[in-house]
Amino acid sequence: MAEASLTVSSKNYSSWSLRGWLLCKMAGLPVEERLAPIDDPATRAELLLLSPSFLVPCLEHGPVKVWDTLAIAEYLNELRPEARLWPADPAARAHCRAVCGEMHQGFANLRSALPMNLKAKHKGFKVWAGAQADIDRVVTIWRECFAASKGPYLFGKEPCMADAMYAPVVTRFLTYDVKLDPQCAAYCKAIMAMPLMQEWVAGAKTEPDELEELDVEF
Repeated sequence: MAEASLTVSSKNYSSWSLRGWLLCKMAGLPVEERLAPIDDPATRAELLLLSPSFLVPCLEHGPVKVWDTLAIAEYLNELRPEARLWPADPAARAHCRAVCGEMHQGFANLRSALPMNLKAKHKGFKVWAGAQADIDRVVTIWRECFAASKGPYLFGKEPCMADAMYAPVVTRFLTYDVKLDPQCAAYCKAIMAMPLMQEWVAGAKTEPDELEELDVEF
């Protein structure tokens, strides 16, 4: 029996749910998955980026209840330090926190123009200028990380908090056929090849298509 529970919304559409789930799995914390109903107004508003509050994922561990992704990461790091969600080196750890914070707070144009949808594939998708600026910034972040860590993940040989934060961006780049340089393309392949990502994607494919607003043809 799992010692904790994690409430998520949609595996196909919810980038924040993916981040929280990856963190729990990477930390080795057994969790019971609970699915927030897609027809709940708050859940639907969140998935459609109409709500500023993100109440999923929500981790419940005994008396502890945490629903912010960065807070979940910090809690898991204290609970399971051996999982090394943050890099061991202080300078790398500070850099990791900075790039995670940037993803947590920003990239609004990327989120709205390229919503997460694991089932969709839009070849030749035309990215508008505002979203392209966000894409360029993500690529810059990745290249800076690779320059210091040498890869294959953002901070070295093993995935960490930063990879959990940017994994949904990888799925967006693949869904919307975003052109990347060979190094960044190889990173996307490495992320999607992770067994945890394959497990999440398999779950997403079994979900019914219940958000027509995110299934439109571009």
